[in-house]
Amino acid sequence: MDTIEQNVAALLKEIAGGNGFGEPVTLVAATKTRTPEEILRAIRAGISAVGENKVQEFRDKYAAVSGAERHFIGNLQTNKVKYLIGKCDLIQSVGSFLLAEEISRLAERNSLVQDILLEINLGEESKGGFPFAEAEEAFASVSRLKGVRVRGLMAMLPADGRDGPVLCREMRQLFGELRRRDGDVSFLSMGMSGDWRLCLEHGSNMIRIGTGIFGARN
Repeated sequence: MDTIEQNVAALLKEIAGGNGFGEPVTLVAATKTRTPEEILRAIRAGISAVGENKVQEFRDKYAAVSGAERHFIGNLQTNKVKYLIGKCDLIQSVGSFLLAEEISRLAERNSLVQDILLEINLGEESKGGFPFAEAEEAFASVSRLKGVRVRGLMAMLPADGRDGPVLCREMRQLFGELRRRDGDVSFLSMGMSGDWRLCLEHGSNMIRIGTGIFGARN
């Protein structure tokens, strides 16, 4: 068994017991720069969802990869939305009302309802997303759009690790409040290769792992 298969098996075994709240956890393979062959190996090993960071890569690999849900997890510009509609199961990185509006418009044009997550910015100016303080208002506004269905929240902890447990608890509290209001809310996507255990402990139920599956990028 090679490294990708070993890594997937180890991760699936570790998350089998669920998160800190006993909820099932979805493992999303973050496939930036990875070849279709590598991605297919991860899927055969048990990965049920793959997430791309760049629209061009999503398009280039789309026909060559099958057997798993397709997620988009990177920065998305409004003029690139058209390449994802009808092909992407979940757009995780919806961090502005303008972007949500364009997704809704194109989804309606194609007689679809696009599942999305709202990206929440936890205080890093260099990152996108709705400010945490505006998250509930953003959720209410976006939820009124007919062409999208808000399935939950996505966030990245600051790279320097500051306030990680506090931010995780705040995100989980927000997620719980929104889920009580809306039965479509199911996912709190938070946790990557360096911090996923912390995020699961505090209530994330979807993690996005790249190097922890495929190894360091070239």
